[in-house]
Amino acid sequence: MGTISQFLSITAVPTPAGLILHQNRYAQSILQRAGMHCKTVNTPITDKSHKTTNYSSLFFDPLLYRQLVGSLQYLTLTRPDISYAVNKACQYMHRPTDSNFEGVKHFLRYIKGSMHHGLPLSRNSLELTSYVDLDWVGDQQDKKSTTGYCTFLGSSLISWSVKKQKTIARSSTKEEYRALATTAADLIWLCQLLQELDRPQYAPTNLLCDNTSAIALANNPVFHARTKHIEIDCHFIRECIKNKTIYVHHISTKDQLADIFTKPLSMERFQHINLKLTSSSDSSVCQGVLTQ
Repeated sequence: MGTISQFLSITAVPTPAGLILHQNRYAQSILQRAGMHCKTVNTPITDKSHKTTNYSSLFFDPLLYRQLVGSLQYLTLTRPDISYAVNKACQYMHRPTDSNFEGVKHFLRYIKGSMHHGLPLSRNSLELTSYVDLDWVGDQQDKKSTTGYCTFLGSSLISWSVKKQKTIARSSTKEEYRALATTAADLIWLCQLLQELDRPQYAPTNLLCDNTSAIALANNPVFHARTKHIEIDCHFIRECIKNKTIYVHHISTKDQLADIFTKPLSMERFQHINLKLTSSSDSSVCQGVLTQ
């Protein structure tokens, strides 16, 4: 069928390293529907929009709110940098308020200033690496935690998730351990998929976490006698380590890329991580001309 250029509103831009997938036209249609003719911002969510109160009045057009947020869900296919902001917006679809809509307008302004950002795919390596993080008791209203993880195939981001925990935990170790188990399940599925594609993972997959207690719990069976409050289905991660399917490493919090999926970040911190997840399609198009 020839070289790929458009597929389901996703544009594929060839680069020397591989491809960049972006949804520039789709993002423009969302901004037009919202009537966003405004200045841009540098981050998709702020602490102010993160700490939404219940005292704000109901938004006059909840259908518009649901249409915009539903459209933004599809945009996250190539924009992992807005995944956390969209996840927060989705939590208020049933009863959106004026402050909720102000939060949506804020990251629409961010999208307007980053229209050409997309997902880079390169052909360098086929080794899986995953990052997992947790914002313990991050929600100011119900005190629930948010889990975020991302998985790279070589240097290409291929899987990521933002999920709010269903229950409230009194221990950050318990929630981090649950996040490890969730990420391990996704890694096992990816390893099986690569096996079917004749690209097996011969070495244990590296799973990077910044919580030393959760790592010790996963590696040391002696700790399990003191943690009966953790569900049995979470302990399968220990079996994965014994079977050498995954290997849990410690990583410094400042190097934790999954941090962008769990909480609002400062502009410097957000841009530092975002540069490692996304790329600008404009720079790839002009690269050859600038080199000449």
